Amino acid sequence: MIRAPKAYKNIDFLKSRAARPLRILAEYLEPEKRFEELNIRHTVVFFGSSRVSPDKEDAHNTKRYYLAAEEFAYRLACWSKELETEKAGNGFVICSGGGPGIMEASNKGAQKANAPTIGLNITIPTEQKPNNYISPELNFEFHYFFMRKLWFLYHAKALVVFPGGFGTMDELFETLTLKQTHKLEKYNIPVLLYDKAFWQDLFNFPKMVDYGLISPEDVNLFHYFDSPDEGMTILKPMLEKMIKDFRY
Repeated sequence: MIRAPKAYKNIDFLKSRAARPLRILAEYLEPEKRFEELNIRHTVVFFGSSRVSPDKEDAHNTKRYYLAAEEFAYRLACWSKELETEKAGNGFVICSGGGPGIMEASNKGAQKANAPTIGLNITIPTEQKPNNYISPELNFEFHYFFMRKLWFLYHAKALVVFPGGFGTMDELFETLTLKQTHKLEKYNIPVLLYDKAFWQDLFNFPKMVDYGLISPEDVNLFHYFDSPDEGMTILKPMLEKMIKDFRY
């Protein structure tokens, strides 16, 4: 009688419904191990559309979002390297969802600064595949959205949100809800929204306040910015404080 395969080598079992808890746990433990080994403690996370590109011509000039995200990520990554030199351990890593569009732009900007950069990819039917600017050792692939979201926020000290679709809105409003309800230990994490006109046209937050659906102070959970210069002015002091005050 030949030996049966050990359970942890039984691929059919590992892919089965019964082994789902093991797969979920693996998507927690494997990234945790890599982040610890690579000393990743602070990130700035970029969210935004996968459908914009620097070559796409359209009525709304959406390629400007790609170019602004690339420039902003580049400037942040350069500043992070300065922080590492001046205050060892206080640098951060640019993180994205790992795919095309704004995700690619932010990884590209960080790579242009010769800085490491994270891509938290996910397997879905369309649009999503790893871009070419992720640091190979920081390229991740997830099956479960909720585990990917955990790692977006686990090390995040700031979030930068560019215009996007359902996925971007999901990530934005989940973060705002966690901030609003203090379910994040670092509930004062800065959230920056690029292109004030876009967001104000899309969401009437004052109306939500007027209807009593959110509190007046809830509109202070995020900040608008319209250029990398403005973003740096807003984010630098907030990010420095977040990193300085963080306790492990």
